[in-house]
Amino acid sequence: MNELADGDGGAPESLDAALATLGTGTLSVRLARGEDDILAAQALRYRVFYDEMKAKPDAEMARLRRDIDSFDEVCEHLLVCDTARGAGPESIIATYRLLRGTTARRFGRFYSAGEYDIAPLMGYDGELLELGRSCVDRDYRGRPTMQLLWAAIAHFVFHHDIALMFGCASLHGVDPESLALPLSYLHHFHLAPEEMRPVALPHLHVGMDFMPPDDINKKAAVTALPPLLKGYLRLGGFVGDGAVVDHQFNTTDVCIVVKTDLVSGKYYRHYGRLRTEAGNAEDGGAANGGA
Repeated sequence: MNELADGDGGAPESLDAALATLGTGTLSVRLARGEDDILAAQALRYRVFYDEMKAKPDAEMARLRRDIDSFDEVCEHLLVCDTARGAGPESIIATYRLLRGTTARRFGRFYSAGEYDIAPLMGYDGELLELGRSCVDRDYRGRPTMQLLWAAIAHFVFHHDIALMFGCASLHGVDPESLALPLSYLHHFHLAPEEMRPVALPHLHVGMDFMPPDDINKKAAVTALPPLLKGYLRLGGFVGDGAVVDHQFNTTDVCIVVKTDLVSGKYYRHYGRLRTEAGNAEDGGAANGGA
């Protein structure tokens, strides 16, 4: 990790210890510990985004068979590992990229700013966390892996006192009209309040209100959403104004915003329990296409 990625000196030991308690069976979760971990995460992203989802790599990425951009050096990388595959980078089976506001301001930008005007979020009172590059190996796309990722993000959120999470989330395909049902549902029923609403940049903006609200079959619309987007909505998430077609990743993107104090129902109780456990660990001296 370089200086920017380390932020305030890397993952505090208490956070490492908290993440270490989340494992189940042969699966465990942790933050990347060095270059080999990041290279393995990039290789996993390449297999999922480019081999499987048919994103379009540049020549260097195709040669290396890794998904690479400048944000990798400054982000923290959340990893799920399967020890049945080994003890090194070969064990990494899922990843999420995390960029805290304090780091992004030193770096100069957030990834989402390439698609959205996120100025309404920049004045928000509290620390920000941008989520992105989420992917899971084809053989591990079940409940245990996603539970580990979300539980780890919960620990990260409370450890760093994150007030607002956001990031670009993707629907597969580059024809927004073919996604009229889920996009219209998101626009009419989950649009962010104006004071915290990202807006797609003018030259990229695709209107999402293809259908009037009365014509939307909500159950069918939710079924059409990718699991990750449904997970954000369960956390009380909103979407920004407008979708963006990402031809490189073969996706149509929306900007998700989640206020951590709006996390609802069982998720709020789940996050609160994790926060208490993390606090107890610290008191006892126990010292992540799209974005």
